[in-house]
Amino acid sequence: MVNIKCGNKVFRNIQAILFDKNGTLEDSETFLRSHAQRSARIVDAQVPGIGESLLMSYGVNSEHLDPAGLMSVASRYDTEVATAAYIAETGKSWFESLQIARKALDEAENYLGETASPMFAGSWELLKSLSEIGLKLGILSAAPSDEVENFVKVHQLGSYLELEMGVDGQIGKPNPKFFLQACERLGVEASVTLMVGDSVGDMIMGKNAGAAGCIGISWVGKFENVRGADVFIKRLDEIELVSSQ
Repeated sequence: MVNIKCGNKVFRNIQAILFDKNGTLEDSETFLRSHAQRSARIVDAQVPGIGESLLMSYGVNSEHLDPAGLMSVASRYDTEVATAAYIAETGKSWFESLQIARKALDEAENYLGETASPMFAGSWELLKSLSEIGLKLGILSAAPSDEVENFVKVHQLGSYLELEMGVDGQIGKPNPKFFLQACERLGVEASVTLMVGDSVGDMIMGKNAGAAGCIGISWVGKFENVRGADVFIKRLDEIELVSSQ
């Protein structure tokens, strides 16, 4: 067990840390914005006039992506359902709306490919140092598991992580079961596990699961996006190891 310090907050006797991927370890804004724009265009081609509304719901404003918006923080399942809801408002049946949404998101993903986005500065070094002192580390992401696994493979993180977990069904953030499932796979209790993420959903999930603490990160300093965190940071290197004495 180790003690972790962020600012003036110390988390004691920690055994594991779970990290969000998009917006926490991975600088994925460009990819997610492109994904949102292409998905909206594909849907608009089949349901004319819906594209702008979809972009707003995805969190795309001009050339910027809202880090708290749908495309940034929601799972693929939630994004699919939200997209279908907009389509259904045009009068199409629910099942047809779901089919159009699913196909559009699939086509956008296939077009953009599986190239992982770059990691934020210091992310790789932090994971390496935390792993070397014996902490159990994992990624707990709203992205599908195969996307998480590809990210780990591209950035050669496999030797530092014991868990690569995404959302492949309907249980995801902010459901505390998602966090508890991750802890079970790591073989640790939630009470000795930290959650590090960039969304309110990460904080709610960790809190309701009984996590040892929730560290909210915003690389651009928008701490309202991580309301409920025990401590706020702007860079991962603000996570420090401290002596147990």
